[in-house]
Amino acid sequence: MISLYLPGRTWLHAIPAGWKLIALALVSLTVAPFDSLPLMAGLVLATLALYASLGRAALAQVALLRPMWPLFLILLALHAWNGDVLLGLVVCLRILAMVLLANAVTMTTRMDAMMDAVEPLLRPLALFGVAPRAVALAVALMIRLIPLLFALWESLNESYRARTGRRGGWRLLAPFCIQTLRLSHHTAEALAARGGVPRGSRR
Repeated sequence: MISLYLPGRTWLHAIPAGWKLIALALVSLTVAPFDSLPLMAGLVLATLALYASLGRAALAQVALLRPMWPLFLILLALHAWNGDVLLGLVVCLRILAMVLLANAVTMTTRMDAMMDAVEPLLRPLALFGVAPRAVALAVALMIRLIPLLFALWESLNESYRARTGRRGGWRLLAPFCIQTLRLSHHTAEALAARGGVPRGSRR
């Protein structure tokens, strides 16, 4: 799935979570203004090289981007309609690269490390009675669960294809919503079993 924590100790695991998040933000801001096809293609290739440096388990996660292909096709179709297919390719490559880079961060960063990196930025919220640790947990869970939802969609699609020989498409919306609700319920139960979220910042 995109992504669960990748076991092991690669060079990317050794980099602190804060630095990885800063690097991800900087790359996002840097490439956003450019509409160069060679630049975006190079960024995707560099990202794939990064995955290769993390081993086979990391490379295997690239194949799980398949749920995004319908989005790419829609984007290409819209840009083709406007007469600018090259710009559509640039947009798709940019999205692909950034999703892969974000996944590389989450799959090499523990949940608690990500929370520790985000929490200092949220400390001003304590002035308004909001627990920074709770918000940091929500941000970390969001980062984790979005890739998990991609994997959930893919598993439903594969099950439907095994039964019918066709892709599920819109037919998967109802079971996807049900499974998402179950996932959120199980997550809440797991948090409750571990004592919930602290009301204040961790000391």
